[in-house]
Amino acid sequence: MQDVARLARVSVSTVSYVLTGTRPISQATRDKVLAAMAALDYQPNAMARGLASRRSRILGLLLPMDERGLGATETAFVTGAAAAAGAAGYHLVLSPIGVGDLDELRRLASQRMLDGALLMEVQLHDPRVDVLREVGVPLVLIGRTADTTGLSYVDIDFAQTVQEAVGHLVDLGHRRIVYVNHSAETLAEGYGPALRTRDAFTVAMTGHGLEPLMIPAEDSAAGGRAALDTALRQAPDLTAILAMNESAVFGLLGELATRGRTVPDDVSVVSMVTSPQVAELATPALTAMNSPGSAVGRIAIETLLRHVDGGGDEIRQQLLPCALEVRGSSAPPRTAGTSDTGAGGDQPAPGSEAARRRAATRRRA
Repeated sequence: MQDVARLARVSVSTVSYVLTGTRPISQATRDKVLAAMAALDYQPNAMARGLASRRSRILGLLLPMDERGLGATETAFVTGAAAAAGAAGYHLVLSPIGVGDLDELRRLASQRMLDGALLMEVQLHDPRVDVLREVGVPLVLIGRTADTTGLSYVDIDFAQTVQEAVGHLVDLGHRRIVYVNHSAETLAEGYGPALRTRDAFTVAMTGHGLEPLMIPAEDSAAGGRAALDTALRQAPDLTAILAMNESAVFGLLGELATRGRTVPDDVSVVSMVTSPQVAELATPALTAMNSPGSAVGRIAIETLLRHVDGGGDEIRQQLLPCALEVRGSSAPPRTAGTSDTGAGGDQPAPGSEAARRRAATRRRA
């Protein structure tokens, strides 16, 4: 920095201000400093700058991972967060720390390597929150704990998402709808999205006077096949499946085809919290509640940086809904009379979208 200052004929502090942006510098002076840096091939030492400023410029993304790695929908959360961090001059470092890795998290946080942390795959009672609060690391959740007092978070509005997904199927005339969730182990561990959607599905179905049936599924294609087998044994008259399990949904589709049931003529399938890229991989393309993953990641980073930069008293809590996109996997049921409700309950209103879809389906048949 002294060499740069001499060549640019400015003070060392001016060079520092150009690098850190902590004080306004005229464009002419900035250009002189940058030209001197280029002439000397000067590269700022990030670790040294961190020691001087007590900032590492590193944000941690705490995301538990298994052998499945990241799916396309999960990747959207990460890329949205990474882009926002990079635009603000920070590095986003992925660390696969789950609720069982608290000693590792405590070591990482106590070494002050992170200016702040994002937590993903949040459980209703997540001990990682307590560790980061104890050590004093600013944090934001992508998800929600049961008690969100004093916590900033960005999450999907699961209640609205499930309500709209069920409403779409009911409007088409479906009355026997099964929900395929994440695994029983995930539910037992208290994974927030799995529990919230389970409860929202019950509320939505009972609100329509229908019986809710949820089937847990392992996060794999094999898990989807097994879930369909269970669903058909418990509800042989099912006409629609709602799923929030990206890995299992392709197993569901494959098993339906194996059993000679076509989608959507025999069984409609709607996938929730799904990226458009995943939805388009299926045949037919999946009707889906599109995930706002990239926006969630971006907003979470913006919120975290407010805490890091001294606005820690301002708590931000925001829910983002998924958007319904009708593709090829949902249609009116082939035949009436599979409803658990009265005779008038399974007929869509004349002139409605459901009635038009049903008529189109009959013409195809």
